[in-house]
Amino acid sequence: MLVHATAVALGARAVLLRGPSGSGKSDLALRLIDAGARLVADDQTELLRRGDRILVRAPAAIAGLIEARGVGILRLEAIDEAALVLIADLVAPERVERLPEPRREEFFGIAVPVVAMAPFEASAAAKLRLAVAKMARPRPRGTEAS
Repeated sequence: MLVHATAVALGARAVLLRGPSGSGKSDLALRLIDAGARLVADDQTELLRRGDRILVRAPAAIAGLIEARGVGILRLEAIDEAALVLIADLVAPERVERLPEPRREEFFGIAVPVVAMAPFEASAAAKLRLAVAKMARPRPRGTEAS
């Protein structure tokens, strides 16, 4: 399945950045990469199921490429694929809830957590890194994933 989104990997875990053209997908990806993330795919991302995981990867024609608005197309070292653990829908700041209810979206029968993110906020990259880290921590028995 091909989606209009950018994917970056934080360690072995990938975040899918979704939004229309000009919404800040590549900009936020570059800030995450500058902080240690790795590019998986920019603008177009393939999703596939392998076992009980959703993997993300770049279509061959654009592998390793990312658009830096005002600079052009750049070639970066990228990884081939990573396991999708979080989707970030890029929205205007006023559309981000302070304390949102957990949301999930299914692909190939597998539910993936979804958060709304204002991509141009200075803290956006840090918030995504924290969200991924929070998901990786064990939860106390009897609590819901958030």
